[in-house]
Amino acid sequence: MQRRRLTLPALLAASALTLAGCGGTEDEPATGGGGDDAAAADYPTDDITLYVPYAAGGPTDLAARTIGDCLGTEFGQTVVVENRPGASGSLGMQAMLAGGNDGYSLSLIAVPATATNPLQQDVGYTNEDYVPIAAVTEIPSVLAVGADSEYADAEAFFAAAEANPGQLNVGVPGATTSQAMELQRLAEEYDVQVTAVPFTGNAEMTTALLGGNVDAIFINASEDVLANIDAGEFVPLAVSPAEQVDYLEGVPTLAESGYEELTNSVSVFGLAAPAGTPEDVVQTLETTVSDCLEQPEVSDQLGEEYVPDEFIGTDAFADRIDEIVETYGPILQE
Repeated sequence: MQRRRLTLPALLAASALTLAGCGGTEDEPATGGGGDDAAAADYPTDDITLYVPYAAGGPTDLAARTIGDCLGTEFGQTVVVENRPGASGSLGMQAMLAGGNDGYSLSLIAVPATATNPLQQDVGYTNEDYVPIAAVTEIPSVLAVGADSEYADAEAFFAAAEANPGQLNVGVPGATTSQAMELQRLAEEYDVQVTAVPFTGNAEMTTALLGGNVDAIFINASEDVLANIDAGEFVPLAVSPAEQVDYLEGVPTLAESGYEELTNSVSVFGLAAPAGTPEDVVQTLETTVSDCLEQPEVSDQLGEEYVPDEFIGTDAFADRIDEIVETYGPILQE
């Protein structure tokens, strides 16, 4: 994995940690992991705070609480899950960085959002300020229409979009999400133009599609969406990964529909730590997350279909983020 430099927010956090670490006496040393070799070797010896940069009840919150419970059991320490929603997920990242780089301050990150936020504006961190530890869940996006739609399959939908540039409205979960950016790439790279209509989440998008206010939605294939597909309310036309999704049997990928490059709209939720966290602490966390994901009860809570078939550890997670930055950076900085 490439070495990530420690930039201003993490440096400030590290400085604060150093000052706090001076609070112990010779007879009673400070606790909380000092970041030195001895503390890293004994990690963890204290409570861990796991920040969730989104509101309670969503898929990130579920992933954080499930993996947090397992880490707590495996480590024999309390993992405190704390929601810090706001600023497109940036407040939670800032809280993690301020907590210090000793392994006791972690965050649940959502990629691509976590990686693209610093490319759009000053959010108090950069992609060099944190270290991805391991992915917990992976949720693809699905392009879906309502049950009464005139578009029975992807071929019909994209043919109509090509014949009527900009006339088809597609709901997306935010103006700068991977779904919105993939639709922008659809126009720029394949000359197929639809109008992306941003919403704040799945509930709004579902209401809009069922109410006929949009022609389609490009949405995370989370459990609520799968329930609507199973009920016949949504008709899936295409999925975003490079390969078809087992639990959406027979639904073609966008690549199979003729858009070979549109494979990046997949939400990956995983753990991260501030840059400068000792490598053996990162390795301990990575290994423990892997062990947790092997446990049937953890997989069931997360949704077995969303746990990656192949474990995405530190290096692979960092590569995924680098790919997102390389792909979406030019679009966001136009």
